[in-house]
Amino acid sequence: MAGVIAAVGISAAVLAQDNPQSILPPGFNEQVPAAATNTTIAGPTTSQPSQSTRSESGSVVVSSLSELTAEEQELALLEPVPQIELPAGSERDPRLAGPIPAGEAGFGETMWGGSSGKFLSRLMRSNETPLASRWGHILLRNALLTAAPAPSDVHPADWAAERAWLLLRMGEADGARLLVSGVDVADFSPKMFQVAAQSALANGDPSALCPLQDGLEKVERKILPLVRAMCASLSGSNEVAASDIDSARRRGSFQPIDLALADKVVGAGADTSRSSTVEWEPVDQLNIWRFGLATATGAVPPERLMGRAPPRMLAWQARSPIISPEAKLAAARVATGLGVFSSQALIDLYSLIYDTTDASDLGETDAWQYRLAMVGRDQEERVGAIRKLLQSAKTPLEKEATRAALARAASRIVPNSDLQDIAPDLIAAMLAGGYDREAQKWASVIDDMDDEQGDRCWAMLALGAPDFRVGGGDLAGFIGNDESPGRQRSALLVAGLAGIGRISAAEAGRLNKRYGFGLGRSNEWTRMIDGASSRGQSGTVAILAGTGLQADDFNSVPALHVYHLVTALNRNGQQFAARMIAAEALART
Repeated sequence: MAGVIAAVGISAAVLAQDNPQSILPPGFNEQVPAAATNTTIAGPTTSQPSQSTRSESGSVVVSSLSELTAEEQELALLEPVPQIELPAGSERDPRLAGPIPAGEAGFGETMWGGSSGKFLSRLMRSNETPLASRWGHILLRNALLTAAPAPSDVHPADWAAERAWLLLRMGEADGARLLVSGVDVADFSPKMFQVAAQSALANGDPSALCPLQDGLEKVERKILPLVRAMCASLSGSNEVAASDIDSARRRGSFQPIDLALADKVVGAGADTSRSSTVEWEPVDQLNIWRFGLATATGAVPPERLMGRAPPRMLAWQARSPIISPEAKLAAARVATGLGVFSSQALIDLYSLIYDTTDASDLGETDAWQYRLAMVGRDQEERVGAIRKLLQSAKTPLEKEATRAALARAASRIVPNSDLQDIAPDLIAAMLAGGYDREAQKWASVIDDMDDEQGDRCWAMLALGAPDFRVGGGDLAGFIGNDESPGRQRSALLVAGLAGIGRISAAEAGRLNKRYGFGLGRSNEWTRMIDGASSRGQSGTVAILAGTGLQADDFNSVPALHVYHLVTALNRNGQQFAARMIAAEALART
């Protein structure tokens, strides 16, 4: 982690993505001209890397923040732009787009306060997902989906588009669709037209492209022949659709796979005998166009392509109703690990698999193990199933998904120090699912555990339990036993405890000075999130928290970030999220 906020990609060079690539699949050759307002959004699978890069530690590294700081100051001095006049008879105000009413997720109507929408838009655009924290993902998603008045210095449709675009990159296809559908097409900006097209494809819903045709004329002109053909077929104009497809084929403007997938959508229209064969063998790249149309028609891309797909695309696949539960199980585990799926959503999927599997084949399947974990004959059998499931998780995302899915089962295990070898995973599972009160019950047996396991359990409960008294001796003992590189786990623990107010600032300062945790440093990001916190801008705090969690895992998240973001969340009505993120940092390191 080098220099000021080296792990956060928020320099002007990173934010100013003025030439994003379009949605077009490979083979369209010509890039779509930028809209007059220069608000084109990049396609999730075709955009070029930004000027930031991931360091070997997994964090987003930038070289300077000086330009951003100057720009932020400039934006802060801008006079509010004139209010947008809504068309006569408009039924919905685009300024209030969002499916979650203000207040329901802990964000009020003033969640953006006097923040610059232009600055926040660039900040959102720069976020390199996925985040290191599952609870951080959930927090940011809720903020983006909340219906609060848009900042005054951005076009309302552009503001909704930027939020939807970040949701798509987070894997939240359904959230993006809900946000896009909250704005009337008559109020769309060029940016919103392109994001709406991205959303339609991520959701595997080509019919959602049809109301966008006039707007796509300006931002995605090259795909219009195929969009018009698909929409003609879906509306029953089969002859027109067939003619458009044949015309596109004669022009040779499209790669065979892209044309075949569009033709397959046309063939799925009513009263048509048209059929198309999709040949995946020569395809070596899966982009959003191919994913969306393949998902819509059930032509699931082969494993060799999905295996190289980014996590967001796997999350998109996981929510597709057209794909069988077995075929999308791996994707659903990724979605759960990210935070796109809840623990219950993954359990529901396993239940569907269980119900459709022959009894003779259940055996040692995961679906059977989850059933045993919940309703086994006794605690020994339930714990045995939990052990097997935890051991089967190979990647960090799979492990976090397994923990989340086991949250309810773990909450039914009676605390016992004899289970100390699995106790840290049980507590981590309960906290991953939000069962904080159930997890707190394990505090009564920690003293009877060995130091290593007891320390891990104590640290998670000290941060995540709703009511926990932190003793100085316990904290000193944890730090003394900590063998993590640079005492990273101790730094995260002290940062979290100070952030949620379970140790005093003076105690945190003393420990920081003694062990060199780096919690007293300051940079542009810390000053921005502290300022937003002091002004009560809870939405801005959430976006900045997401910025501070840009890393491959918590080992790459500086304790400095955890301290400031947990403090800011705790002060702005997000006490539960603050505790869960702090505890997750210890659970995943």
